[in-house]
Amino acid sequence: MVAGCLRSPAIKADAKALVFSIKSFAAAMLAYYLSLRIGLSKPSWAIVTVYIVSQASAGASLSRGLYRLVGTMVGAIATVLIVPNFVDDPILCSIVLACWIGFCLYLSLLDRTPRSYAFVLAGYTASLIGFPGLLDPGTIFDVALMRVQEISIGILCAVLLHRFIVPISSGEQLTAKLKTTVKDARQLAVDALGGKAATDISRDSKWLAVDLLVLQGLAAHLPYDAAPFRLERKKLRILHDRLARLLPLCADIADRLHALKDDDEPIAAELADPLQEIARWIEAPALSNQHDPARGLIEKASSLKPCAEYGPALSDRRIVANLAGHLAELVALLSDCNGLQHNLMGAGSLSHLHGPHLATGYAYHRDRWMAARAAIGAMTAILIGCAFWIWSAWSEGGMALSIVGVCCTLFGNFDAPTPFLIRYIKGLVYGVAISLLYSFVVLPQVADFSTLMAVLAPAFLLAGSLQARPPTTFMALGITLTIPILGGLNPIYDADFAQSLNAVLAVFAATGFAVISMTLFQTVAADHAIKRLLQISRRDVRRRALRQKPDARDNSASNWTGLMIDRTALLLPRVQGAKNSYTDVLDDTLHHLRIGHAVMQIVQARAELQGETAAAITALLSEIARYFDGRHRCDCRQAFDLEGQIDALMAANAEPGDEKQALLIDHLIDLRFALGIGLRMEARRS
Repeated sequence: MVAGCLRSPAIKADAKALVFSIKSFAAAMLAYYLSLRIGLSKPSWAIVTVYIVSQASAGASLSRGLYRLVGTMVGAIATVLIVPNFVDDPILCSIVLACWIGFCLYLSLLDRTPRSYAFVLAGYTASLIGFPGLLDPGTIFDVALMRVQEISIGILCAVLLHRFIVPISSGEQLTAKLKTTVKDARQLAVDALGGKAATDISRDSKWLAVDLLVLQGLAAHLPYDAAPFRLERKKLRILHDRLARLLPLCADIADRLHALKDDDEPIAAELADPLQEIARWIEAPALSNQHDPARGLIEKASSLKPCAEYGPALSDRRIVANLAGHLAELVALLSDCNGLQHNLMGAGSLSHLHGPHLATGYAYHRDRWMAARAAIGAMTAILIGCAFWIWSAWSEGGMALSIVGVCCTLFGNFDAPTPFLIRYIKGLVYGVAISLLYSFVVLPQVADFSTLMAVLAPAFLLAGSLQARPPTTFMALGITLTIPILGGLNPIYDADFAQSLNAVLAVFAATGFAVISMTLFQTVAADHAIKRLLQISRRDVRRRALRQKPDARDNSASNWTGLMIDRTALLLPRVQGAKNSYTDVLDDTLHHLRIGHAVMQIVQARAELQGETAAAITALLSEIARYFDGRHRCDCRQAFDLEGQIDALMAANAEPGDEKQALLIDHLIDLRFALGIGLRMEARRS
């Protein structure tokens, strides 16, 4: 029973949180000690840096630390260049600093990799040093240099302890997540083969899309992970491409099987045996490449295609031929996933793969307009704060304004930053109370460093364990970032109650103003974000339909699939937080993915055809572009017109024996089903 309790997820989570907290506290005290020994003026910033940099894994801590160092240096250089040159004109100086902070926020929102943290820190540092430095611009260089040194020491200590003391590998986390993701992908394929409705398949697919986003977040830190756990990044990108392709492919297969069910024609009956064999193979344990029957299954599925291609354009035989190709692709994808999953750490050949060796990897959705909107909102808030500071001549205005800038950059990557900022303020309340207790009751009794560590340990260990848990991370940061600064952890104890009270008022005034300003200027309603993502997806489908030539890049289809899967993963939390009901929105993104993929294939096929056929394809693509023109869903009449055009084009190219025409019909069938009109083929069977 005791062993079972120790293996429970809750106990494991508590143990990990405690280990994280101990390592972070040890790193913070080491950084504080080194800063004191060197003689830095604000060693409290070294402690703050440790808690900002510390992450669950060693790779993530190193990644965050390096980008924080780069961002801090860039921000410090920018501040040194801006403040002395514009200090004589407070309004102009405020505008330039606000523009710099907004520009850094804009870049960080466009770059959704760990590298974005460098842009956040470039703006964060300019706010932290620049606004208080306006009161004494002559010392701005010395202050910037000191901050860089203090932060560098904090980064060094955090990285070293998290990397060498009970390290948690990003690679280990990734392989564990990858195992469950591949398992979910295999189950999705089994469900599709079992005749599960395509709408159910698309709903299940959303979790696989989220898994791929989580995997990419873990994979981004692999280059910074410990050397013994180096995964081959190219193989990882290829594996991502295979898993991503499975999402629309499973929906394609489910659609075809649903269209063919309850049919007594012999050609449909021939599918039962290969479907069962493939399903049994998927559910069986993965075998080595030498004993894997995947190649035989691919050949068996592919053998159905030639005998089924000879038939009227709108017949079941054509659907079976189309389905046969998708079944062969499904087996190839899953076989590649098995092989890649078990050989990620090796440097072996990729020759056993059934698909292309070209690696695309994760494709990020980037919305320049939404990034610019958030940046302009941050600039507006900072400029309003600057105007109030200049008008009121408040002595603590520089400190308050620096906190506003920090809040705008740190929380600016959320659609609705206010709830997270409120959690931070809750922690801030606890942090202020603990800081005042330390500053005026505890610290005056401390005479040596070991005693100081002992009295600081309870607060920091508790806050550190809270920081390791996602629901309380922001509240914990409110504690760990407040105690070192307001608690007076400086080289000399010089606590002054009036000064501390002014600082506390400035902190609460700044965070309160940040809540109001970010609610007004930087909050994007979930409903608006959902509509924006769908609008962009429709726009991108339209652009692909209007292309005169196929995309020259070999990985264009994989890039499109990855991009739409990223958008699906981004939609899920927004759908859950929306005021209105969006029951079909995730189905819409999968439809857009499938339609865009089919359109790209048709554009590719058009390049191989000439004359009336090419002209008819161009007319169809133009109609698809009109179908996706606008922000609203298209009506039934437009879908009916599209259906008629597709049917006519398929009938005109139903001549047997022409490989190019057969390929075109295959892509047109994909388009019909992707548009959601494929099921009406049952009424048109010959």
